[in-house]
Order: sequence, then C-alpha cells, then structure tokens
Amino acid sequence: MNYFLHLGVMIAIYIMLAYSLNLVIGYGGLLALSQAAFYGIGAYAYTLVSMHLGLSFFPATLIAMFVCGVIGCLFAMAVLKFRNETFALATIGFQMIVFVILYNWTPFTKGPYGISGIARPTFFGLTIESVPQFFIFVVIIALLVTGIMKILYISPFALSLKALRDDEKAAQTLGISPYRQYVRAMIICSAIAAIPGACFASYVTYIDPTSFTLQESIFIASILLVGGSGNLKGPTAGVLLMLLLPEVLRFVGMPNAVAANMREIIYGLMLILLMYFRPKGIAGAYAFK
Repeated sequence: MNYFLHLGVMIAIYIMLAYSLNLVIGYGGLLALSQAAFYGIGAYAYTLVSMHLGLSFFPATLIAMFVCGVIGCLFAMAVLKFRNETFALATIGFQMIVFVILYNWTPFTKGPYGISGIARPTFFGLTIESVPQFFIFVVIIALLVTGIMKILYISPFALSLKALRDDEKAAQTLGISPYRQYVRAMIICSAIAAIPGACFASYVTYIDPTSFTLQESIFIASILLVGGSGNLKGPTAGVLLMLLLPEVLRFVGMPNAVAANMREIIYGLMLILLMYFRPKGIAGAYAFK
C-alpha cells in the first residue's frame, strides 16, 4: 500500500512542477529548460532555512518561494532578450550553472554529499511521518496550488500571455508589454517551483544535487510536450503517463537495467510520434513551435 501512496506523493509533486511550468511554456510559448534548477533552489532554501532558523514548514516554504522568485526575476531580466532556440539554450545554461553551484559549494550545500536529517512537517505538535500522512498532506497542497494556477490560467494576465505567444507584435500594438508580462510569468513559475521542492525535501529527508539536473528539467518539460500544455488537462495527463509508465514496465517482470533503457526508448518514441501526429500532446491546447 505504501508503494502506491509513495507514487501518489511523487505524482502530486510533479503536478505542481508541471502546472507552474505550463504558465511559461503553454501560455507564454517560451521553451524553458530550467525548472529543475528552481525546484532545487527551493528544496535547498527550504532545507537551510528550516534547519538553521528552526522554522516550521509553511514559513520556511514562503521564504524559499521568495528566494526562488527573486532569482527567477533576475534570471528573466537577463534572458528575455532572447527568443526561440536561443532562449532555450540560455535556460539550459542557467540550469547547468545552478547544478555546478549546488555540487561545488560544499560549505553551504555539502556538495555531492547532500544534506540529510531534514525534519518532517509538524503541525500543532503532530509530525507527519508516515507515508499515508504525507500523501494526504502533499495532495492537499497540490490541490491548493492547482486551484491557484487554475484561477491564474483564466485571468487577464494569462490571456495577455496567450496573445504574446500567438503574435507578439500584434499584442504589443494592444499595449501588452512582452518584457513585463514574461518577467511576471517567470517569477510566478520560479516561486511556485519552491513548493514541490519543499515537499520533496521534507518527504525524503535528504537532498543532493543529482535530483536537480538538466535531465530532470528536460523530463519536466517533456511532461508538457507529451501530455499537452496551454490548459488544465494537459499537464495532468503528462504527469500520469510519464510517471506511471516506468511502474508498468516494473510490473511486467522486466529486469531493472532493461526497464530503465526501455523507458528511455519509449519516452523518445512517444515524443517523436506525438510531435508528428499530435503536436498539441495528448490533451493540450497549444502546439509548441
């Protein structure tokens, strides 16, 4: 039973990551491959604040969101002069820089050794320790995050992002500032990524840089490319498919080494076939160009 609940926890974490990135990719039309960087910054910020300042889960998470938001703002201001492939390459560069910092800043992050002993969330004297308790906890948080993102998706702000995505020059003639709107989108995307980062850190009680690599960023972006983006259904479909597929291979009795390779092959085939036959993804509303 705990196995399925653990899987549910990870699905909830990735749904939050996908919904936040959907604002930039699906609504803004910008292929950002740096979500794992903010996911990692949020996890480390939460961990360091909670361990050194003794703050509980929610205050520490709010501080982590602020840190990610500030870094996301500075990052957006630096890269938004680029578009298309150049923008994607710039986000890859940022992702690699963050990984190198997390890996080599040993006095602060403990580098490849990671940080262990992260406390579980505590509320009114009750510590959330068991997997069933954490499952309920993270699902509630994921529902709150997706509810907030749903409101944001139907707001005038999201409509302005869609206008910029579809025709940036035409949107500018209506008084929509690409720079200002994209900066806001990236700040929100970065800040929200800190929430699953805090959930992940407090769940596994250990973090190290290998959980926040470029491959992880590509995986999160692939969730949107496979499931679809620009709406509510696409990210959920992508998360369910991309996370449940390896478990299906596990149950068919395939050896772990073979299953890992088959998973990568199937992911690649899905991307190729979907881009050819269904560029909007399984349940998406936007075909990334």
